[in-house]
Amino acid sequence: MSLKVYNTLSRKKEDFKSITEGHVGMYVCGPTVSGESHLGHARPYVTFDVIHRYLKHLGYKVRYVRNITDAGHFEEEGREAEDKIAKKALLERLEPMELVQKYTNLFHWAMNEFNTLPPSIEPTATGHIVEQIVMIEKIIKDGYAYAVNGSVYFDVEKYNTEFRKIGMPYGILSGRNLEDQLETTRELDNQEEKRNTADFALWKNAPPEHIQRWPSPWGEGFPGWHIECSAMSNKYLGDQFDIHGGGMDLQFPHHECEIAQSAVVNHKTMAKYWIHNNMITINGRKMGKSYNNVIKLSEMFTGEHPLLEQPYHPMTIRFFILQSHYRSTLDFGNEALKGSEKAFKRLWEAYEVLNSLPLTAYSQPLGSSVNGEQLTEDDLDEKVNTLLNELDEFMNDDFNTAKVIANLFELAPIINGIKDKHIPIEALQPATLSLLKSKMKDYIEDIFGLKHEKEGGDKLDSVLQLLMSLRKEAKSKKDFVTSDKIRNELLALGVQLKDEKDGGMSYAFQ
Repeated sequence: MSLKVYNTLSRKKEDFKSITEGHVGMYVCGPTVSGESHLGHARPYVTFDVIHRYLKHLGYKVRYVRNITDAGHFEEEGREAEDKIAKKALLERLEPMELVQKYTNLFHWAMNEFNTLPPSIEPTATGHIVEQIVMIEKIIKDGYAYAVNGSVYFDVEKYNTEFRKIGMPYGILSGRNLEDQLETTRELDNQEEKRNTADFALWKNAPPEHIQRWPSPWGEGFPGWHIECSAMSNKYLGDQFDIHGGGMDLQFPHHECEIAQSAVVNHKTMAKYWIHNNMITINGRKMGKSYNNVIKLSEMFTGEHPLLEQPYHPMTIRFFILQSHYRSTLDFGNEALKGSEKAFKRLWEAYEVLNSLPLTAYSQPLGSSVNGEQLTEDDLDEKVNTLLNELDEFMNDDFNTAKVIANLFELAPIINGIKDKHIPIEALQPATLSLLKSKMKDYIEDIFGLKHEKEGGDKLDSVLQLLMSLRKEAKSKKDFVTSDKIRNELLALGVQLKDEKDGGMSYAFQ
């Protein structure tokens, strides 16, 4: 069975055929590093890590590009008119790029905890200002953008009129039509500069208080949100590449605008397949600051958030994400996470048992019982082979990790039955047992990127608790030299101690 992917652009599953045989170019919108990544960010990066891994498993050479948005400008499309990075830097008393580096490091730390493979290339928006300016100049030259007071706007109506003729209207990805957008576009800063309210900024004139600014043919300013990804994907993946990915919330306006910009420059749809993961909700409600339900990844790992009943290991969260199909909504809750924690532990224990089993010669059939079902050895051997063959079928059917995991859990009691001697090891042909070992490794470790939940996290917490108690004791004795030494040396290692009002103490990773 060949790989099929759901293409948001066509709204149907399609056979996957890369543009260049044996090679795949994939671009995924990366984090905005004006703050720490939260639980909602975990899903796209785990999802596309598994897609990256599976494509490599199929034998493709993958160039995976995931950007870092480190220019703090979100002045339109429903975002507040502010320089987020500059504002946060002021609050934290850091230089803007110092803050960017801090949160980039935190993002990389979290991705390492999740055992995600690094992208092939990780370009930054601020490192590609020249490429963005060149692309904007080309769009202006072709008549699809205009400059006003040092800012440049994309002419959506003109684009829609011309490119609709060749089947590439504005709204082709999201299914929205321009007329509805003109009626519903909210009032934003500098709307009077635009010819139409749906026009979006390619370049913005920087007001005096805006810290991040660069020279351009239109004056000092900064790039618009959407042009960054168009410029970086074009530079590293070419005029058209295989996969563009990201969260469903980026489908409009971000990806829609990317398509329009790139179409003007290259006269083709920038990506062949568009893949979008669905959102994580918390107790049925979308994650958002207004609901006070945003949980940072470091808080997930330490359990220090009012909505958390306990800390959750990164592998528990990764397994929780993979238990649902990437296009389905995933509702977070403590009970769901605890369930994933137990389920992953059971699966990993069965996997370790499997790895300890020797390959053995086949003997005469004996009756075996699995989950109350009486099976002959031939039946059992056939059942295991069927379950194993379905793993590839499910992954080839739009990366259905949920069905793969369901099959792995059907295999677990067979493995445990062999361990407990309810099932003779000879019940499986040596070739079947060998295939079982190979497939379980392929999926659990290599494709799903799961690894053993080591006790290191618990031991680290115990060490930190000990250091906090020693610091508390030192403070009670007015030994402030020792107290400050513990605090400062932990801070240098990236652990911040916090003194609570009730006299207690807590820690957080920086």
